[in-house]
Amino acid sequence: MNFNMIAYILGNIIRIEAALLAVPAFISIWYQETKAASAFVVTITACLMVGTVLASREPENKRIYGREGFVVVALSWIVMSVLGALPFYLSGSISGYINCLFETVSGFTTTGASILQEIETLPKSIQFWRCFTHWIGGMGILVFMLAIMPLGDERTMHLMKAEAPGPLVSKLVPKVKSTAKILYTIYIVLTLVEMILLFAGGMPFFDSVVHALSTAGTGGFSIKNSSIAAYNSAYFEYVITAFMLLFGVNFNLFYLMLMKDFKNVWKNEELRYYIAIVCIATALITIDISRYYPTVEGCFRHAIFQVAAIMSTTGFVTANFDLWPEFSKTLLYCLLLLGACGGSTAGGIKVSRFVILLKMIRREISHIVHPRSVNLIKLDGCKVDEDSIRSVMGFIILYALILLGSFMLISLDNFDFITNITAVTTCLSNVGPGLAMAGPVENLSFFSGFAKLVLCMDMLLGRLEIFPIIMLFAPSIWRKSYM
Repeated sequence: MNFNMIAYILGNIIRIEAALLAVPAFISIWYQETKAASAFVVTITACLMVGTVLASREPENKRIYGREGFVVVALSWIVMSVLGALPFYLSGSISGYINCLFETVSGFTTTGASILQEIETLPKSIQFWRCFTHWIGGMGILVFMLAIMPLGDERTMHLMKAEAPGPLVSKLVPKVKSTAKILYTIYIVLTLVEMILLFAGGMPFFDSVVHALSTAGTGGFSIKNSSIAAYNSAYFEYVITAFMLLFGVNFNLFYLMLMKDFKNVWKNEELRYYIAIVCIATALITIDISRYYPTVEGCFRHAIFQVAAIMSTTGFVTANFDLWPEFSKTLLYCLLLLGACGGSTAGGIKVSRFVILLKMIRREISHIVHPRSVNLIKLDGCKVDEDSIRSVMGFIILYALILLGSFMLISLDNFDFITNITAVTTCLSNVGPGLAMAGPVENLSFFSGFAKLVLCMDMLLGRLEIFPIIMLFAPSIWRKSYM
């Protein structure tokens, strides 16, 4: 285990967080929010001190293997959340450090679940920091570091693999640094385009910025208590719907579009399944809620917005879908579990894993009928190796076990079944709203401190796709001789 390199990277991550905190600090000064400004200055100072100590000595051996990659990613997200919660706590905007930590973890993991009952009265800088954490966590802080720091390409792919969502992670170009730059360039451009479209449609500039940041990270934090519904604008809803769906697409495909390789874009099976599921779910919900809204357009708009919000794991709301028919709620819960595409900023199990799972089932059925047959599992025309198949199965099994275990733990608070199961699922899938007491117009402030910590762990497990966090608790990974 290269402990010196782990400390060095962790120190630089903390210093990057200090630089990012300077943005809301400037906003607090601009709006003359004295208490918030002091909180940001103290937090920035603490980050710089800790980061400088950890990164003071550049290690001679900079090689990073798989286990270092997992450890660095897991520790980075935990430490960033612990320090990122300080502005909420020191400014007094949120009472109790566990509540502050919950809000911050929810932000960085792009979950969007909240314990806040009143958002609109918060200082502008605190509102911005909440939404900015979504944008930071969406593409990943380690990917950002790879894009700007001269770490070299030697073994740094392990960092990207440990942080990037989805079962299959690949470089767009030979160099990891160049890949990270391309990904972040696409991310920034899409964010700016959405921001401009919202502002052009009449949304205030500050509101346009924070909602674009939340959409890009597929997080769902809003500065309005009633989320996007507060604007009562079909234009805003359609724009945000479009970008929620776009940010749920594998970013590699955007690069292929820039290269005008449209043939391989449409060849992507995950994208085709993603589009098909969105279309079918929208059509079914539109029909199912037809008696709830006076026009077909209204039914369609609310249906596609919530399908996009849940499947992309953004979590914005324009309607209290907890009041919709049971079929629509059940369908949204299934989409909540599924998530969007691998390589996007979305959470959930991912469509690609679902596709591989279906092909595994088909292979097993074929093997039962024809025992001597040899059936390869292919994705996009390429063979999926057995290691990847085993990884998919391991992920789904672990996901189910964590879901069950967390459900049992938070049930100690003695709330109803639907509230508990959807609260755990929405945190593990990084979505935000659930059903019943955890519904779209509610918040999770009623849970105990212990339950909130369990849900924090679920959010981290979901965003980092389980394995990096679990590896921290594996004794064998910390031994010098690792097999």
